[in-house]
Amino acid sequence: MIVMNGKQLSEKVLDEVLLDQQKVLSTYGRPAGLAVIMVGDNPASKVYVANKIKACNFVGFYSITHQLVESTNETELLSLINKLNNDDTIDGILVQLPLPKHINELKVINAISPSKDVDGFHPINIGKMLIDDKTGFLPCTPYGILQILDEYKIDVKGKDVVIVGRSNIVGKPISIMLIQRSATVQVCNSNTKNINEKLQIADIIIAATGVPNLIKYEDVKEGVIIIDVGINRLDGKLCGDVDYNNVSKKASYITPVPGGVGPMTIASLIKNTYKSYQLKKEGIYER
Repeated sequence: MIVMNGKQLSEKVLDEVLLDQQKVLSTYGRPAGLAVIMVGDNPASKVYVANKIKACNFVGFYSITHQLVESTNETELLSLINKLNNDDTIDGILVQLPLPKHINELKVINAISPSKDVDGFHPINIGKMLIDDKTGFLPCTPYGILQILDEYKIDVKGKDVVIVGRSNIVGKPISIMLIQRSATVQVCNSNTKNINEKLQIADIIIAATGVPNLIKYEDVKEGVIIIDVGINRLDGKLCGDVDYNNVSKKASYITPVPGGVGPMTIASLIKNTYKSYQLKKEGIYER
């Protein structure tokens, strides 16, 4: 059994971006820039934002965080996004989700310029992903999963892949990306009938439900490849959606929690921001 070390891979990716940034900095005249917007005081969001800013600082990006109070209204948030859309020092805009309930997340996502949507959530970037247009930005967590598969030379062509979870952030986009790589994909959810039978024939399982230890030893076959996207807290400890201690006994490859997909999500954000920076400098996007 091989543990797919996302933390180690993320460090490799960030090192590569750091070197690339240093090579072009004198020519481009400024570093890549990322603006992060956080509304409210969600403790988990604070940790995520801090890790993203830390990564930005490591690779030499310019970064700015806009910390807005919980009571910030939708109009104020949209006004800030519009300002950042027109700021030539900013290549990427990230609005940390979830947002307070009085703000329409879809409206906020749509307000971000597609050329600065480094989270990869804007409908234009989702459309580009669907047709494999390389000028778009892939959603960060699925992009991180692809990089893990590539690093460990796992070819999904012809493989039976079962994705548990159909979210816009992970389940739906990763299903499209894997279909484009000629995998045979099933996307399951809480209403799926006989889910255990589907899991038991899967060559690759991607778990993204937010339910701790949902996938058990008896649910998987020998040699299965496990990508665990879940980050849950159980008995004071972080765990995934897969019962790691037991499922790992059958798996040929498995991602740990923590230290698997999570670090690669942040690395993918950095890669998307650098890509946006390059596309603008090459004249593909005006800003």
